[in-house]
Amino acid sequence: MSQRDLEVTCPCSWESMGPAAGCPGPLGGPVAACGMSRLLGGTLERVCKAVLLLCLLHFLVAVILYFDVYAQHLAFFSRFSARGPARALHPAASSSGGRGLVSLGSDEGLIPATVLPAVGRLLIEFTSPMPLERVQRENPGVLLGGRYTPPDCTPAQTVAVIIPFRHREHHLRYWLHYLHPILRRQRLRYGIYVINQHGEDTFNRAKLLNVGFLEALKEDATYNCFIFSDVDLVPMDDRNLYRCGDQPRHFAIAMDKFGFRLPYAGYFGGVSGLNKSQFLRINGFPNEYWGWGGEDDDIFNRISLAGMKISRPDVRIGRYRMIKHDRDKHNEPNPQRFTKIQNTKLTMKRDGIGSVRYQVLEVSRQPLFTNITVDIGRPPSWPPRG
Repeated sequence: MSQRDLEVTCPCSWESMGPAAGCPGPLGGPVAACGMSRLLGGTLERVCKAVLLLCLLHFLVAVILYFDVYAQHLAFFSRFSARGPARALHPAASSSGGRGLVSLGSDEGLIPATVLPAVGRLLIEFTSPMPLERVQRENPGVLLGGRYTPPDCTPAQTVAVIIPFRHREHHLRYWLHYLHPILRRQRLRYGIYVINQHGEDTFNRAKLLNVGFLEALKEDATYNCFIFSDVDLVPMDDRNLYRCGDQPRHFAIAMDKFGFRLPYAGYFGGVSGLNKSQFLRINGFPNEYWGWGGEDDDIFNRISLAGMKISRPDVRIGRYRMIKHDRDKHNEPNPQRFTKIQNTKLTMKRDGIGSVRYQVLEVSRQPLFTNITVDIGRPPSWPPRG
């Protein structure tokens, strides 16, 4: 209804003239129609304002996301003009004259990583060549054997990072390239231990982790936090702190291979951490999981049976990139894993850190890590299925 129509339909105002002037009351006739029109008009105006605010909010969110994606692409393409592939996705992380580096070294005038705080999300890629000599130059503060102590603080924890290993030299170079700077920025006192399984028998991840726990303590009895990490997993955010807490910690909760989601509630694979007392409380890890799969679920069961709970970082911080690869030879799926997982309560007291048997063949302290080659035996003969 237009203003002109209102003027024709409403020749007089009830408020000013009243019934004496012959105008209908507000509950009937033309004046009632005027009131209803004003009410509808006000409601429509409020709706329009709300829609306008929603559109403005949508626009602001779109702009923020655009610049976030733009920053990621900018960091990705900047690697063609810089040496290091690790890039911060936040402007505050760049302190090297616009080159976009997360300060991986000091041999070219970059700010040492030990004076930088955590920078947040990182762009991780595995295409640039990564010789160990380069990684060593990027981490001048790391001592022989992969030991590091921050020069400006005294950490409360001494962390042993343990990697089960065999025939993954290519992956190890990338892991060292990314993790040493991350751990240094986190102000950790730490050591890196690569537990190399000798021979070509079936791989046993959990048993190697037990060996790493014992051998690290032989070298330094002050270790009180143990991080167990696969060599093909790199964190995408350095705020994912490699420290131990009141409960066992699961770090790799959102891998790219799983669509950055936790595959199931009881998943405890990839990268995890326990302090010394927690590890001993569950009798360490099982030694009888030969081949791929099952041991991480057994560990989860042990933690639950011991009355502990799993702590995890925020899903936005616990993201990981996995280096793509084919399944290793002699690491085929364990055909007995499902049966063993169901019997954790019966086996955890007799099978674990107290029953592990192995022979150390060589201890080699490299500039970036300590390599411990061990003979852990071979699996028992499994009866044929069918």
